[in-house]
Amino acid sequence: MGKRDNRVPYLNPIAAARARGPTPASGTTIQDYLSRPRPTWEEVKEQLEKKKKGSRALADFEDKMNEAGRWKKELEKNREKILAGGEKKDKEKEKEKEKDKEVKKKKEKKKSSRHSSSFSSSSTSDSSSSGSEDDSEKKNLKKKKKRKRSSARKSSDDSESDSESDGKESSRKKRKKTEGEKDKDEKDSRKKIKAESSLSESSDKADLDKDAEYKKKKYSSEDKEKITDKSKKKKKKKKHKKHGKKKKRKTSSSEVD
Repeated sequence: MGKRDNRVPYLNPIAAARARGPTPASGTTIQDYLSRPRPTWEEVKEQLEKKKKGSRALADFEDKMNEAGRWKKELEKNREKILAGGEKKDKEKEKEKEKDKEVKKKKEKKKSSRHSSSFSSSSTSDSSSSGSEDDSEKKNLKKKKKRKRSSARKSSDDSESDSESDGKESSRKKRKKTEGEKDKDEKDSRKKIKAESSLSESSDKADLDKDAEYKKKKYSSEDKEKITDKSKKKKKKKKHKKHGKKKKRKTSSSEVD
């Protein structure tokens, strides 16, 4: 008997792949990427110009608003009002400064006139004019003082009314707090009393149950003792009877002998 032929044919995988040829590519390839459609230079320029110009919708909206011209007028009015208010404040401050300067100058003139020894007609006329001016200044100063006092009184009255209202509110809040605390204390005391009463009732019930159980146990133990005593007595009686019978039998048998 000859040996069995177990040989297997060997295929070179590289040669087999070459024989099959190129495999079809699944999906996009580099060739597809390189041959993609691209915009021309003119189209790119147009897109860049559109980006620089911006959106047309916003430009149309601005044109409409400019045509109407209402919002510009409103802005101008508001600006004028704000600027006029600021200018008025500045003017008032400047006027006050000028008045203060004039008052200082007049005081200096008074001091110099007092120290001067020679009094002439011209000086008398100047003094009369300065006196009239002093009177007007005094009146103005008095008016200013009165205004300041009235404003101070108003502010003090407002502060007092505010303090009184605050005091009333604080007293009301304190009263509410005390009332709420009292109610809480009463509720807590009621709850404690209820809990204590329930605990006392439960403890009384437990004590009664314990007493009843103890009595039952006591009675049952006493009954058991009585039963055991009776049974012992009966047994003793039986033993005595048997012992007497035996003695009688012995005596009877001895007599017969």
